[in-house]
Amino acid sequence: PEKWEEFVQFTHNQIMELMTGYGKIDILWLDGGWVAPQPQEEIDKKYDVLEKETPTGFIKKRVVSQDIRMDELVRKARKKQPGLLVVDRAVYGKNQNYLTPENRVPETTLPYPWESCIISGGGWSYAFDAAYMTPREVIHLLIDIVAKGGNLLLNIAPSPEGTWDENAYEMLKGVGEWMQVNNQCVYNTFPLEPFKEKNICLTQNKENVFLICLLQEGESLPEELDLSAFLPAQEAKISMPGFDTRIQWKIKEKKLHIYVPEGIQKISRNQPAMVFQITKLRP
Repeated sequence: PEKWEEFVQFTHNQIMELMTGYGKIDILWLDGGWVAPQPQEEIDKKYDVLEKETPTGFIKKRVVSQDIRMDELVRKARKKQPGLLVVDRAVYGKNQNYLTPENRVPETTLPYPWESCIISGGGWSYAFDAAYMTPREVIHLLIDIVAKGGNLLLNIAPSPEGTWDENAYEMLKGVGEWMQVNNQCVYNTFPLEPFKEKNICLTQNKENVFLICLLQEGESLPEELDLSAFLPAQEAKISMPGFDTRIQWKIKEKKLHIYVPEGIQKISRNQPAMVFQITKLRP
């Protein structure tokens, strides 16, 4: 107990230093779900299971109750950082403000806030000669997550010198260039069922609906797109971020048909995704 209390105090002191010496903190993200208090009966049950699974009787993994006094820690942290989000990861309760699927994306929306944490290259820690995602892969991943109401935490591990690989910078540069033009379909948006139709993901904000066409390497937008997920209002206008061209459309056989200008088709061949913005849907 004395050793554990020393560790608890050490942990609290370390986190409070972070909360007071480094400016505004938005999120306290704690990856230690095994550190949690457990009733003795739960510990006994787990040992019973482990003993049955171990023919030699030797149990390698210890099961213990580890109370880091998270409620107390969060209260102290929020006193210094009002509005702080906390992720006491994999510990169900009030200190897990959102869930964190690891290296995967849910099939659909979830009934609570969530964020996929994804390795961009190598591993969670630094790996020499790591192969990083391409900007296209990151953008497709981001759009898939956002269309389902989630957030993306993209892991880039620093080297022992505290730097990133050049390939990591190139990856982020490509994502940043695309986001500079198309950020409205990502920020401050929420899901629109059915989230995706063919290669087109859907998002919306208070003013507009966005169709994000995910394009593979060397693929271009076709001359005509059709979508059955919803229909625009009669007075709706369709445009594309970064282009002044008004996009022509019509409703045919209960489907939305969008006609893509030839110039935009050619430009799209070098793009990871193209975005259509619709001003109003039918009620």
